Amino acid sequence: MPATPAWPPRSSPRLFVSQPVESGAAITVEGNAAHYLGKVMRTQPGDAVIVCDDLTGEWACRVLEVSKRSVTLQPADRLREREEVPDLWLCPALLKKDRFDIVLEKATELGVRAIHPFVARRSVADKLNSSRARNIVTEAAEQCARTALPRLHEPVRLTALLADWPPERALFFADELGGEPAAAAITAHSGPAALLIGPEGGFDDAERQAIAAHPAARAITLGPRILRGETAAIAAVALWMGCMGDWRSGGPE
Repeated sequence: MPATPAWPPRSSPRLFVSQPVESGAAITVEGNAAHYLGKVMRTQPGDAVIVCDDLTGEWACRVLEVSKRSVTLQPADRLREREEVPDLWLCPALLKKDRFDIVLEKATELGVRAIHPFVARRSVADKLNSSRARNIVTEAAEQCARTALPRLHEPVRLTALLADWPPERALFFADELGGEPAAAAITAHSGPAALLIGPEGGFDDAERQAIAAHPAARAITLGPRILRGETAAIAAVALWMGCMGDWRSGGPE
């Protein structure tokens, strides 16, 4: 006899929903998500959709009904609990829109717990379209099969970020003028951590002095080359995940 196909199929569409998911309680998906399921993925009644609610975990659902403006789903099986992502914050200076989009997307894929954007004196951008940014983060989480969305904070000035910094969280400052080798500094600290990445124009002298004077800050170097802001953010997060994060464990089950 032929083998029974796995359910849900690995190719099933994935999406986050805003309402908590409960076994047996139908979910109605509207707006862009409904358009994606109905028009792009062309789901039909009986098809499988994988749903996360950023609260209870990941669920396999069956499509009950597809209409012009909504899709109704029936949760069937909970596949995974909501994951406990590593306790790493990324604190990137705002960049030009397309470059900061990359930071948001890749930080989500790499597994950060929170993203705290800030504005420095030499920042080219000083505003963030929060709705658009959350869409980027959510789509990235769907693509990489995260069950927990990173917390995305509103941008603040660098001075406010430093003033409100929790003392127990190490702040690894990617300083283009040099510092400790990043891997050595990161592995020497086992508690909660954050990475501070500067803007296109770098930090000015007063900002660098303020960061260096902060008791939680540790200057690190990401190598002999000066990296763009988005490259530095991706490189630093990847390095931390490899040294202290969940890259040290096995792959997905």
